[in-house]
Amino acid sequence: MSTPDPTVEEMQARVARFASMTPSTQAFVDTRIPDYARDIYNVIGRGVTEDPGLAPAIADSRNFSITYVGAEPGKGAALHAHETVEVFIPLTGRWAAYWGEAGDKEIEIDTFDVISFPPGIFRGFRNIGTEKALLMAIIGSKPETGDGGRVDWAPEVLRQSHETGLRVNAAGDLETSD
Repeated sequence: MSTPDPTVEEMQARVARFASMTPSTQAFVDTRIPDYARDIYNVIGRGVTEDPGLAPAIADSRNFSITYVGAEPGKGAALHAHETVEVFIPLTGRWAAYWGEAGDKEIEIDTFDVISFPPGIFRGFRNIGTEKALLMAIIGSKPETGDGGRVDWAPEVLRQSHETGLRVNAAGDLETSD
């Protein structure tokens, strides 16, 4: 087997510089619901983002994707599920990871702790600290497609998001009805 030897220029395309990333404040159907307002940065791959305009800093995402989530205290992600494993790692602050059909089970996680959710269960997270904080989310890919698939939202989340005029179309992308 030959070992690749990329140039510095080739490797520059594989560097994600946080200072150069532009987040989406409307990357998912739940982001217009006040408790779920957050900034989404696609670092490696598109992941499961519903905002078709949010390009990743590094496009080559074989078998996984990485997203950064910035949220103010009390904010986070609504109950959702994936067909793949999803991992949350707080980079700053304290977070609560919760799960279950009613979101009634919860574990607090601190900076650099790791929680891994298995496929198919509803999960969410929120910043429980006193300052804006940053969380890393890593999502696996489905073997048959190589991507993370789409998000399944809890029915109450979809009801609330529809009231804001935000929906997900058949292709899995956001659209507004307002």
